[in-house]
Amino acid sequence: MKNWELLTTAFPRQTLHCVCPEFRLTSGCASSWPTHCSGKCTAIWNMATSSSPLRIGVVGYGHLGQYLVERIRTDGAARGFTLAFVWNRNPAKLKGLVPDELILTDLSAFAERQCDVIVEVCHPQIVKEFGPHFLSQSHFMVGSPSALSDPDLNQKLRQAACQYKKTLYIPSGALWGGQDIQRLNDSGALRALFIRMSKHPSCFRLTGDLLSDWAEGEGRRVLFKGSVAELCPLAPNNVNTMAAAAVAAGTLGFTGVQGEIVSDTALSDYHVVEVEVTGPDGFSVHTVRRNPAKLGAVTGSATYSSFWNSLLLCKGHGGRIYLC
Repeated sequence: MKNWELLTTAFPRQTLHCVCPEFRLTSGCASSWPTHCSGKCTAIWNMATSSSPLRIGVVGYGHLGQYLVERIRTDGAARGFTLAFVWNRNPAKLKGLVPDELILTDLSAFAERQCDVIVEVCHPQIVKEFGPHFLSQSHFMVGSPSALSDPDLNQKLRQAACQYKKTLYIPSGALWGGQDIQRLNDSGALRALFIRMSKHPSCFRLTGDLLSDWAEGEGRRVLFKGSVAELCPLAPNNVNTMAAAAVAAGTLGFTGVQGEIVSDTALSDYHVVEVEVTGPDGFSVHTVRRNPAKLGAVTGSATYSSFWNSLLLCKGHGGRIYLC
């Protein structure tokens, strides 16, 4: 039996490419190959259809982590993804929800799972403790970019990405127009950037006691206004949208981008994100995004699908930081 016949039998629906000694190129389904392909031909099948899926590790199993794990398990195969591991601070929370073989109990053993991409949706402290180590082995999508407000950590992550030729991905999350801000910044035309995030007080997770005395019906209260660098330690789980904007606006950075967080008891059904961009000669853009959210929800519902769409882009963009 000739080589092309063997391949037809083994891969009847596989896309194949055959280069003939006569310098004729034939490609297509193996079952439709012409008989002129003799036993002297060298044939390879399309790498796009035979390559292994990207292995994804998910660090954190809160609402967002649960969503991503479920999407990878149900839709990952069609997107070229497979789940390598899931880690949670409390591993007992994973029992019965995640197959035992996918549960990683010791995060320091992450390299054993040979991930292509690690996704953090847990807490900025994890980024600080493991971020550079993750980048030594895998691309890394930071779900808590507020961690990058620490200039030392920011520099370490960028250096690790460069050294190991891995990509540090920053998801847009609830940020609208992040790529436009980045283009304006890269052109040298960005002059100022201001972001206001307004939520029901039950949706804030603050490190201080700014909301310890809130009561239903109190109305609107400005909790803090200042640089994003100052805001990130105050509300690390709430201002990741601002942090993503600070990454996009690299020339302004975390100290140059200004932010404001507002508690509003009238916002029982959604979060509001306002972005004001200023350029030269009177140029400005003001966007308002209403993100549906339940009471007590740190993350708006539209942000879940935004994270999934960001993950779909995490297939390697070189040793750099990349807003996705």
